[in-house]
Order: sequence, then structure tokens, then C-alpha cells
Amino acid sequence: MRKAVILAGGKGTRLAPYTTVFPKPLMPLGETPILEIVLRQLARCGFRDVTLAVGYLASLIEAYFGDGSGVGLALHYSREEEPMGTAGPLALVDGLDEPFLVMNGDVLTTLDYGAFVDEHIASGAVATISTFLRTQTVDFGVIETDANGMVSGYAEKPKSEYLVSMGVNALSPAALQVVAPGERLDLPELMLRLVAAGQPVRSSLFDGYWLDIGRHDDFARAQDEFGAHAEEFLGR
Repeated sequence: MRKAVILAGGKGTRLAPYTTVFPKPLMPLGETPILEIVLRQLARCGFRDVTLAVGYLASLIEAYFGDGSGVGLALHYSREEEPMGTAGPLALVDGLDEPFLVMNGDVLTTLDYGAFVDEHIASGAVATISTFLRTQTVDFGVIETDANGMVSGYAEKPKSEYLVSMGVNALSPAALQVVAPGERLDLPELMLRLVAAGQPVRSSLFDGYWLDIGRHDDFARAQDEFGAHAEEFLGR
């Protein structure tokens, strides 16, 4: 039975003031909270056992989803009393004794989560990060100068490409050996610890649709695109 942990305990400060009284995972796209979209996608991909790592305004999330039967899942809640980062909460979750998915609760994507975990298992890696190639444009003319202040280069609105984390990861149980109970730890540091220990950590490049709705402009974009393509994300 595929298992997943969804990180839903952050304050969502980039979406303030909405998140002052409302947890970010319950921010709606149309009439559907983003976390509900994620949960329904997981159920469709064969997941049945999902733990929500909650903290900020946890009672609202628990009241909305209950035991998960409304979205076709067995939902469990792991509540952190103090912020523990994005990896620290994993030490509080019981039963992670087989490869599992760990992801943010505010991701809008067409990624097949089940196939992603299967690919991770087949690779033999201890961790797999789902990645996306993102282009960043500088909206200015960028000047390069030498030590004397003389212009040596001039690029108008240059573009750079970056391989970014999608906020979706697959971990094998061995990865948790570097997470101490009660420790505040973020996933980037967890991955770097594994790399430093010689453990195989791989990137899985995804070329479909992905959007992190943590910022106001991306949230507005997600509103439009989910409204126009809801079936693409949730099926018929």
C-alpha cells in the first residue's frame, strides 16, 4: 500500500494576508482547496495511507478533511508543537518502513505520483527529488565590468535556466536515519546530509505541468489554469 506524507504545517507567509487566518493548504482553486486536489490525485494514483504533517491552524485542516473518507483515503495527522522545518516532522510519523512520498501541500501538477515512487524504488536510490527546468528572466539590461569599471559585457534581459525542486520527493526508510527526533531540519539539508554520507540521491526531471502556488502571482495563475483544465488534474 503506497504511503505519503504531506507537509501542511507552514504559515504560508508569502500569501499573507490571506494566510493570517487561513492555512495555505486550504486556499481554494475555484471551489476546491489545493490540498484537496492533491489528495484526490494521490487516491487516483493508488495511494491509500496519507499522513498530514500539520502545525499552523491545524484544527481547520483536521476539521475539513476528517478521516479522509471524503477523498478516498485513510488520513492520519501528525501535529508539531513547534515548527520543525520540512524534514523534521518525518521523525514524528510512524510506519514509514517502506519507500514513501513526501511532498508540499500546495503543489499543482500533472505528475503521476505513483509512477514517480515506482521509479524511485526501481532506481535503488535512497532519495529522489522530482525536478523541473525553470527559466528565469532578468527584466533589465545586465552590465558586466572589469576591475576598473570598464564595460566588458552587456546583455539585455538575459535568461537563465535552473533545475528546481518541485516540492515532491520519494524517500526510502534509510533516509530517515539522518533525521534526529525533535530536530528542526529542512529537506534540502536532509538531502545534503545523504549526499555527504555517500548515499545515492537522484533527480527525476519532469516535463509536464507544475506550479508552486506559494506566491500571489502564481496563486492567481493557478486559479485561471485549474479553472480551465480541471479535468487534466482530477480526471473526469
